[in-house]
Amino acid sequence: MAIGAQNAHVLRMGIKRQHVALTVAACIVIDVVLIGLGVAGAGAMIQSSPLLLAAARWGGAAFLLWYGLRSWHSMLTPKSLAIEDTAPAPDARQALASVIALSLLNPHVYLDTVVLLGSVGGSYPDSQRLGFTAGAMSASLLWFSALGFGASRLAGVFGRPMAWKCIEGLTGAIMLALAASLVLGSAAVTG
Repeated sequence: MAIGAQNAHVLRMGIKRQHVALTVAACIVIDVVLIGLGVAGAGAMIQSSPLLLAAARWGGAAFLLWYGLRSWHSMLTPKSLAIEDTAPAPDARQALASVIALSLLNPHVYLDTVVLLGSVGGSYPDSQRLGFTAGAMSASLLWFSALGFGASRLAGVFGRPMAWKCIEGLTGAIMLALAASLVLGSAAVTG
């Protein structure tokens, strides 16, 4: 599990101890639905359409590039560190809207859950597909719970400005590497 935009948001909310349960639950529900759609055949449909696959790749690359550069900007701007943010905490509706937007507007989420997991799950015989799907959904539940609630418990460690700069720097590097892999993967497919 790479720290993508959605995971970085869960980590940030956990560290800030803001709407952690809501954020974790929303991510789990979104992942469960997308995994189910992928295994049910949506992943195969996207893979069979060069237009849909290209849109997902290039949209994902653009989103990840923006998010990576935003993380590096935050790392390099002392007053913009998310953990030191003095803005009021979002209310539950704003927190839910943020996690939904970061999850569903990120095309990389679709590549991971619908296309990748859908393709793998769809390749299993019908008798094993349900087990694969349940396992992938359980892994999602465990991952988001550990990430959100674990970050909340380690907020003292991660709340230090230098630790947060490291998190932003690493997040930015991962986002930019994922964007490059999408672009290079697209070039390999078309080249």
